[in-house]
Amino acid sequence: MNVTSEQLQTGWEQFKFSNDNDMQVSVLNYGGIITEILVPDKSGRRENVVLSYKDFEDYKNDPNFFGAIIGRVAGRIQDASFTLGGNTYNLEANDGENCLHSGSAAFHSVIWDAEPFQTDEQAGVKLTHTSPDAEGGFPGTVDVTVTYTLNNRNQLMIDYEAISDKTTALALTNHTYFNLSGNLRETIKHHNVTMNSSRFAELDKNLIPTSNLLDVSGSPFDFREVKKLAVGIESGIEQNTFAGDGFDHYFLFDQENGNITVKEENSDRVMQIETNQPGTIMYSGNNLGEGLALKEGPSRKNLGGCFEM
Repeated sequence: MNVTSEQLQTGWEQFKFSNDNDMQVSVLNYGGIITEILVPDKSGRRENVVLSYKDFEDYKNDPNFFGAIIGRVAGRIQDASFTLGGNTYNLEANDGENCLHSGSAAFHSVIWDAEPFQTDEQAGVKLTHTSPDAEGGFPGTVDVTVTYTLNNRNQLMIDYEAISDKTTALALTNHTYFNLSGNLRETIKHHNVTMNSSRFAELDKNLIPTSNLLDVSGSPFDFREVKKLAVGIESGIEQNTFAGDGFDHYFLFDQENGNITVKEENSDRVMQIETNQPGTIMYSGNNLGEGLALKEGPSRKNLGGCFEM
C-alpha cells in the first residue's frame, strides 16, 4: 500500500493511493473529487475507468459534477425549497426551477481538510468539512467526514459521517462516472448490469419523483437478471425519454443491503457495489455534452454512468 500527494495550485492537493494489485485511486481535496481509478483488464493492461477532466481548472465550473462529493442533499429538490419543522427553506434554483445537488456552491466546490493514511492492508484519505448554518439555504451547522479507503482486496470504500446542531436535510453521495471499457474506449451502452431491485421511482418530465413506485417487471428497468444499459437507452418508452433517453431513476433495493454488478465484456472488468443504503439513482450519462476535454479524449453522450447512493 502506498500514498503520495502533489500540490496542483493554491490550496489544491491531489492524493494518490495504490494497493499491491496494481490498482490506484486519485482524489482531490477540492470537492473530494475522484479524478482517476486505474485498474488492470483481463490482459493486465492498467487503464482509467472513470471520467475526468484533462485540465483541473474545468472542475471549478463543472455542470456534470465529475467524481465529486455531493451535499448537503444529492438529487433534485422541487421548486428549490423544502419545509422542515414548520419552516420553509429556500435554496438556489440551478436546474430550471429546481435545486440540483444543493446548488452551485456546495460540497463539490469547497476545499476539504485532508488527512492521508496508510497501513500494510489499506490506504486512503480522510476529508473533513464544516458547513455553517444557512449555507446554501440549509439549516444547521454540519460537520462532515468522508473517508476513501482502498485495500488489497481491490475494494474502494466510501464512508460518510455527519453531525448537525439542528434538524436538517442531509443526503450525501459520490458522483463518479464509471466506464469499465478503459480509457473511455467505448460508451457504457453495452455494460451489463444486475441489481436486486423490483421497484423504481417514477419521474415526471422535469425529473422529479411523482411518489409512485413502479414494478420493473417486463420493462427496461428490470435488472434482476443481467441486462445491457442499451435496452433502456434505446427503448423509446416515456420514463426513459423523460431522462434524456436512458436512466436517471431511483431504484429501491429488495433487501436491506443493496448489491449491484457491472461488467464490461471486452475488458472483462467487473465492478461490484455494496451499500447499506435503501436504493440508488442509476444515471447513464444522458445529459453529458459533446466535446469536453477529458483525459482520454472528448466527451459524448453515455460515456459514463453514476450510481448515487
